[in-house]
Amino acid sequence: MIKWIAAFLGYFMFRFPGAILGFIVGTFLDNFGGSGSRSGTVFQDLTKQSVSPADFELNLLSLCSIIIKADGQVNQRELDYVRQYFLSTYGKERANAIFRTFNEVIKKRGISSQRICNFMVQRTRYEVRLQMLHFLFGIAQSDGQVSKAETQKLKEIAGYLHIGVHDYESIMAMFVKSADNAYKILEIEKSATDDEVKKAYRKMAKKYHPDRVVTQNEAIRKGAEEKFKEVQKAYEIIQKERGIP
Repeated sequence: MIKWIAAFLGYFMFRFPGAILGFIVGTFLDNFGGSGSRSGTVFQDLTKQSVSPADFELNLLSLCSIIIKADGQVNQRELDYVRQYFLSTYGKERANAIFRTFNEVIKKRGISSQRICNFMVQRTRYEVRLQMLHFLFGIAQSDGQVSKAETQKLKEIAGYLHIGVHDYESIMAMFVKSADNAYKILEIEKSATDDEVKKAYRKMAKKYHPDRVVTQNEAIRKGAEEKFKEVQKAYEIIQKERGIP
C-alpha cells in the first residue's frame, strides 16, 4: 500500500521521475516493514538482490548531493526540489529525518559516484536506473538550466550505471533544449533522410510502447508511457519542420 501512495504523490509533484522513485522506496518500506516479507513479486521485479531501505536511501541521497555540488555551489532551488520530493513521499516528520541525513551527506567530500553506482547496478534493473538518471536530470534542471559541470557529472554517473550512450542522450534531450532535440530523442542525426526519420520513429515507438513493458510494476509502465509521449512529440516536431506526411 505504501508504494502506491508514494508513487502517486511522487507523480503528482514531479511527474514520472517522482513516481518511480516513490514507488521504489515505498516498495522497500512495504517489504521491509511490519510484515517482514520480502517475497513480493514487484520487489523481485525491481531488484536483483535485497537491499535495505536505509542503504537505498543513503545511496540515492549521495547521488543527489553529487549532482547538487557538481558546479561548485549548493543551489537552494535544487535543495528545495529534493526536499519537496521527500516531503510529498514521506510526510513532514519522516522527510525532516531524511533531510538531516542529507545535510550530513552533502557536507561530505570525496563521495565516490562509481562506488554508489556499482552498488545500484548490482541491485536494480536497467529500467529503474534509467528513471534514477531521469530524476537526477530533474534536480540539475530545477534551477532553470543544466550546467556544463552537471552535464559532465550526469554523463559520468550514467556510465557507472551502465546506461547506454543513446539512452543517456535521449533522456538529456528531454531536459537540455537545443535545435536538434527532437532528433536526439529519436536517437538519429539531423542529417537523416525522411525515410530514416520514419524508421527511427517506428523503432523508438516500439521500444517504449507501454504494451511491450512486461512487468507488474505499474510505475515502470507509466514511465514507458511518458517516454512514448516524448517520442511522439519529437516525431511531430520533425514532421512539421520537414513537411513529412
